[in-house]
Amino acid sequence: MKESILTAEDLTVTYEKNPVLWDLSFSIPSGVLVGIVGPNGAGKSTLLKAALGLVKPLSGKISFFNQPLDKVRQRIAYVPQRQSVDWDFPITALQVVLMGRYGRLGWFGRPRKADREAAAKALDLVGLSDCANRQISQLSGGQQQRLFLARAFVQNPDIFLMDEPFAGVDLTTEREIIDLLKKQKNEGKTIFIVHHDLPTVETYFDWTILLNKRLIACGPTSEVFCPDNLAKAFGKTPTLFDEAASLSAHKIRGYL
Repeated sequence: MKESILTAEDLTVTYEKNPVLWDLSFSIPSGVLVGIVGPNGAGKSTLLKAALGLVKPLSGKISFFNQPLDKVRQRIAYVPQRQSVDWDFPITALQVVLMGRYGRLGWFGRPRKADREAAAKALDLVGLSDCANRQISQLSGGQQQRLFLARAFVQNPDIFLMDEPFAGVDLTTEREIIDLLKKQKNEGKTIFIVHHDLPTVETYFDWTILLNKRLIACGPTSEVFCPDNLAKAFGKTPTLFDEAASLSAHKIRGYL
């Protein structure tokens, strides 16, 4: 049995007294690729923010390696939603990646040769070596997404927390990113991804957390990603039927 790398215990989060997550308890083993799946407003991004201490739970807690966040923060990398970033900020791609080293340097430490070499290697890993000196707004949507992946890689974390890393990127870029993440998983990393595309869940993820404010299911994708749990999460709504039709179409075309 693998060690538990993330544990939620009776976690409840509210925004202005409105429940966003309610009484969640689950445990995730190490070395898996985890999809956080559910309808809009299900609390998927909030779960990541609660894990990172960006929102304060009403009750309950999340721990990593059976320890509080403050003791293991440097072992965790966060990739935010792309639309949450100010892309007009006057900073180059290389400088963004170097920010991933600040946890080691401190905010007032100066990057050393080894840090710059690590940042350059991370840019090369995601195919952005030629973009190192570009201002970040000059990058395409797919390049911007890969840039923040490089910033996470250069931290050499044990855990990645990623909020919709495939939003706004084309299918080719999405597959390139998932291939990079699977390589990280094979090196023992644990990766959590907020994800909205049901047809790719079975292909991408070993484990799935299925949410709709409450925990619907959590476990190996082959066990929990099933019609009954999807109906509980999404309800018998047009959204669910559209997703199901899309899933069938992908399988018929041989995409999965």
